[in-house]
Amino acid sequence: MQAEETKLKGCFILQPKIFKDGRGNFFESFNQKNFEEIIGGKINFVQDNQSFSSYGTVRGLHFQIGEFAQAKLVRVITGKVLDVAVDIRKGSDTYGQWIAVELSEENNKQLFIPRGFAHGFSVLSQTAVFSYKCDNYYNKPSEGGIIFNDKTLNIDWGIPVDKAIVSDKDLVLPSLNP
Repeated sequence: MQAEETKLKGCFILQPKIFKDGRGNFFESFNQKNFEEIIGGKINFVQDNQSFSSYGTVRGLHFQIGEFAQAKLVRVITGKVLDVAVDIRKGSDTYGQWIAVELSEENNKQLFIPRGFAHGFSVLSQTAVFSYKCDNYYNKPSEGGIIFNDKTLNIDWGIPVDKAIVSDKDLVLPSLNP
């Protein structure tokens, strides 16, 4: 597996080695030992989540705080999304900066997002199945978020704003710096 650290310290884009033949393809999507070598530390994923969404869906930006903060390893099983991570670590040199990575069933890329980041994605294909591993359990009282169209962040979600499908809950999230 190839790995590239992004401009946000601790965020990595991972590209598995894909073996193709006349039957299709095969790749190892996760290997604990190799993954820990890439990120330079131990991690214990305890929860896997999956969502199905249609074109224009924007999920996020979400995070968990305190003892329930989560690191995530995300990938697309079918379709294509624009995956976004925002550094919300107070005191970080890249606080308030974000990255966007296209994840798809064609490129098989994955993104590792460490604790201390907000995360979201938009669906660029007709539909998408999105999968993520978390290193901590979901805890409703610890959840937080940032409005997807935060004017300071100015994230280009890769879809027209008038086509964005956003949950009622996500539409009332605050700005990063209210």
